[in-house]
Amino acid sequence: MKTIFTITALLIMAFAQAQTHRFIYQLQYKMDSTETHHEKQNMILDITPKEVKFYGQDLAITDSLNKKFGMNSSYTDMSGQVVKRKINSFDNENFINIKQGYYSFKTTDKINWTISEETKKVENYTLQKATTKFGGRSWTAWFSKDIPFNEGPFKFRGLPGLIFEMSDAKSNFIYTLVKSQKLKDDYSTQNFVESSFGNKAVPINEKQKYKLAMEFYNDPFAFERNNFSKTNNDLKININGTEIRTVDELNTQTKNMQEVIRKYNNPVEVNKAMHYPVY
Repeated sequence: MKTIFTITALLIMAFAQAQTHRFIYQLQYKMDSTETHHEKQNMILDITPKEVKFYGQDLAITDSLNKKFGMNSSYTDMSGQVVKRKINSFDNENFINIKQGYYSFKTTDKINWTISEETKKVENYTLQKATTKFGGRSWTAWFSKDIPFNEGPFKFRGLPGLIFEMSDAKSNFIYTLVKSQKLKDDYSTQNFVESSFGNKAVPINEKQKYKLAMEFYNDPFAFERNNFSKTNNDLKININGTEIRTVDELNTQTKNMQEVIRKYNNPVEVNKAMHYPVY
């Protein structure tokens, strides 16, 4: 662990009066399970006396800049790991971007842990090992009873201490706690968790989520295609730096995008991965 942070006993004892305890994790992940390198981004775990939220740090940064400078920027978190839940609950509300929409859906994600006697020291903390199977993967966690929050990154919770390190058996996802801080005020995420910078999350269920994702895969440029039909193909469209002038060119871009979507189909819960057809 390459971080230095201190959490005092006083901080923990004052939790009932505190507004938000924030823990920042570095997430290393593979968008494509066959790749050898990891993408990296920081994720935030906010714990209040009533609820827990987990989301990308870039969302909070964008929101902060908008408020400070009167901007109207947006940011799309593609980690697929934006969740919130009530304290001490395994019932999660998940937030996701699909096509041009922003949606939420609820899941119950009970996690059964096997706690080992194996321990190790990281800085001044004693970490204890625990293992579980979740989302079609085998996981190893290292937690510390020195910090008595039974929470961790993403949906991982239920251990008798905060999770410091977490990884699956194939190292597709690696979480490492890198920083902690206590926020004096209640930290509102209404602009970027419950909403996506102006677009309030639309409640759906998992079946509807699957349907929306498949519709996007089948025609990722449906909006552009509709414009073609309205203008008798006399329209210039720029897609990823390529100027599109004909339906055939648009179809080629569609196949290219479908290939990218199939390639980067490696969610944390791999047992819920989309099964995309090849046309």
